[in-house]
Amino acid sequence: MKRLLIVHHTASPTLQAMYEAVRAGASADGIEGVEVVSRPALTATAVDVLEADCYLLGTPVNIGYMSGALKHFFDQVYYPCLEATAGRPYAAYLHGNNDASGAVRAIEAITTGLGWKRVRPPVVVLGEPGKAALEQCWELGATVAAELAG
Repeated sequence: MKRLLIVHHTASPTLQAMYEAVRAGASADGIEGVEVVSRPALTATAVDVLEADCYLLGTPVNIGYMSGALKHFFDQVYYPCLEATAGRPYAAYLHGNNDASGAVRAIEAITTGLGWKRVRPPVVVLGEPGKAALEQCWELGATVAAELAG
């Protein structure tokens, strides 16, 4: 069975709604052979990353950058996972109030260093997420899980 690891920093009701939509999509009926595992960014470990086949990353945008919690996650797993996880797929979802480009760039720089391959463009929600934004989150989770399932 393949394992999809969702690493998230869910610091607000908005991010909670986005996380729940991503997780619901990843766990949708009809997607078989994928175990979905979630870890808060501050508690996710190198073992979690090594045991997973694919990653979904969720973060708020704080002062134009990913959350300190997601950065801490990357700091903890970077070298222990560098060679063993090269080539693995990932995707991301982000929430900000006005601009998320710096956070997207930072995630892309770190995942490029890890050798991870982005399989979907990031879902970026600015402001309060409406129904369409939450559907995008659901679709992100479902698409990544379905692709992982093969």
